[in-house]
Amino acid sequence: MTASGLRARTIHTTSESETSAVGEAFAARVAPGDVILLFGDLGAGKTAFVRGLARGLGAADAEVTSPTFTLVQEYRGRLTLYHADLYRLAPPEVVDLGLDELAAQGLLAVEWAERWDDPPPGAWTITFEHEGDRQRAIVIAPLPREGAEA
Repeated sequence: MTASGLRARTIHTTSESETSAVGEAFAARVAPGDVILLFGDLGAGKTAFVRGLARGLGAADAEVTSPTFTLVQEYRGRLTLYHADLYRLAPPEVVDLGLDELAAQGLLAVEWAERWDDPPPGAWTITFEHEGDRQRAIVIAPLPREGAEA
């Protein structure tokens, strides 16, 4: 199922394992070619969410780490999950990664997505907000497709 046509939803978590469980459950909603744009401060739960997403896809979640220095990691499950981290890149450098091509080959999850100037329409946007020491609000929303009203 793609993000188009769905409304925003907020989920509250109180631990890394709960955040990971949200990602695992979310795996049932994704389809080949989907893009997931992850937004949030350092330590907000982006990688924990991707770890759960990988588990939900049948990939080895223990291998999931933040790809800050490798930029893109690949995990194989029912869909190939490409996990990108744009933290160390300036927007013009993102173009050289070929993220659109990766998305076409499986599922793409992008941490620090605000550095991607031209994400594809119809992507999922997931924002992680601190709500105290251990509490998080995870806001899952669709990014409107081209030609659709926001």
